[in-house]
Amino acid sequence: MWWFEQARYGKCDKEGVLGKNPIYVVVKNKLYEQSGRKRQWGAEKRIKPLAMIHERPSTRKVAMSRLAIVATILAWVAYFISTIIRQFFEGPETYAFTMQAVCYFVVVSFLTFSALMYLVARQGALERFAKHSRVPRAKLERYFTEHQPSITVLVPSYAEEVSVIRKTLLSAALQEYPGKRVVLLVDDKPNPTNPDAKAKLDETRQIGENIMKLLSAPRQRFSAAYQEFERTHQYANFVHSSEIKPLADQYAWAATWLDQMADNEPNEDHVDTFFNDQVLRALASDLWLASKALNASNLEGVGLPVERTRQLYRRLAWIFDAELSVFERKKYVSLSHEANKAMNLNSYIGLLGGTYRTQQTPDGAVLVPSAVSGAQDLVVPDSDFLLTLDADSILLREYCMRLVYFLQQPDNASVAVTQTPYSS
Repeated sequence: MWWFEQARYGKCDKEGVLGKNPIYVVVKNKLYEQSGRKRQWGAEKRIKPLAMIHERPSTRKVAMSRLAIVATILAWVAYFISTIIRQFFEGPETYAFTMQAVCYFVVVSFLTFSALMYLVARQGALERFAKHSRVPRAKLERYFTEHQPSITVLVPSYAEEVSVIRKTLLSAALQEYPGKRVVLLVDDKPNPTNPDAKAKLDETRQIGENIMKLLSAPRQRFSAAYQEFERTHQYANFVHSSEIKPLADQYAWAATWLDQMADNEPNEDHVDTFFNDQVLRALASDLWLASKALNASNLEGVGLPVERTRQLYRRLAWIFDAELSVFERKKYVSLSHEANKAMNLNSYIGLLGGTYRTQQTPDGAVLVPSAVSGAQDLVVPDSDFLLTLDADSILLREYCMRLVYFLQQPDNASVAVTQTPYSS
């Protein structure tokens, strides 16, 4: 029973061997296995993300912000007149005193300027929040009916937990966007000698393929439904209400599939809860809402224009349409092996739009550009947009769609990079 007593203090596992095996604890003479995850006090309390739209400030709040700016300037002027100038007239007329007064005034002026810049920036933000309105969903769908720029999501990873990477890739794969590509850039050593590290790396390499298999059923189902609709309504202008019911059933099937997936996902900590609720169930909720609206349209005998129905079929096809792959730059001596995230990203970005074959050299494998059809070992399609995402981050629905729409507007033609707010 030595191990039983040692387990009371978390010093060993059930076999009495020190190491990383599960820890057993004793409570009221009963043995329990303790999870290897440590709870972070205070981190699990809030699992909802920041609001997608900032709260619209009231007129009073905007006015008080302007008043604070004016008050800061007047306070600085009053300080200059009442303190600095008065000291020059009433104080001793010595060089040391004069320099002290000037230096003190400069310090106070810089502090006041710092506060003033904060108030000015805050005022500008409040005015933008007051005028901002979110782009309506219908406007986005009309835009992407005519414009479908390509996007590639790059996820650099180094020694990350497989479960963490999987959530990140799934959140990107379930983005409602046409023909999205998700690439996991693994930066681990390609041939580790440690058995545990090798097993973890092998599992990481399979994440993309496993997610593709997971999404294959809905992807094939909704792609076939969309193609069938296009075939049968190629020359039609209107869809009868009786034909709306099959579309409502498709949305219900997708929502049920996502809910069941959320039920089967692990729920061990606040990150799991966030992923299940904000990614899977939130998307399912949107699809359930669409299904109910379509059923109501069917019951009331109201049809839809063909273009609107096409958008609804296309939405389902786009959600589950994703190509996932894994790339390891350290397999090739021709690419940089600098140990930082930037070079991991740049190594792949430099290959965009090219086709390559692997050539063995005395130093190792190198990537050689190849234009011969069928002779390529690696094809890296070009992309209109790149989204870089940390391996421990999670995207919410519509993220890619709204981001690309923003960058495609004529007013933002000169914008090359944009960074969005995030919750931690």
